[in-house]
Amino acid sequence: MPFTHDTEMALAAAAALVNTIADDEERLPDVASLNAFCDEWQYTGRRARTRAELEDVRALRPRLHELWTSDEDAAVVIVNRLLREYDALPQLVRHDGWDYHIHATSPEAPLAQRMAVEAAMAFVDVIRAGELDRLRVCAADTCNDVLVDLSKNRSRRFCDATCGNRTNVAAYRARRSGAAG
Repeated sequence: MPFTHDTEMALAAAAALVNTIADDEERLPDVASLNAFCDEWQYTGRRARTRAELEDVRALRPRLHELWTSDEDAAVVIVNRLLREYDALPQLVRHDGWDYHIHATSPEAPLAQRMAVEAAMAFVDVIRAGELDRLRVCAADTCNDVLVDLSKNRSRRFCDATCGNRTNVAAYRARRSGAAG
């Protein structure tokens, strides 16, 4: 795999954050759900646990979503803007059982700032490695979630097994009904 563990984790967390935007359902409806998200994705540092913090994180999602649909030059503009806007200052840290990895904000920085910079730093690695094609939108007709394809053969097309199974069953039924007719 071309990425370090912390980059893979940051990409997966960014995708999960982007995927909290849903057509018919807000997947970060309240502060408690944001706290659960942060616990699940092991975000360290200060959390205000306020409605304002929730709104700041929600506002970050469409900005990150653009990275999944941008070409390389546009992605560079977005990443550089995030790094500048949030005053990224990369440094090596070791904590919570993780060996040295990069943090580019203070643990006391606002949560949305830390999320934005962590994602931007991961995208720096993606862009430098020429791997933007690993960022995809789910191939299921009824899903707009994003994914990071970390498979060896670059074959992942669906955000999860449910979308893949639903698509495969629909294709099977279409073939069967065509064969029966």
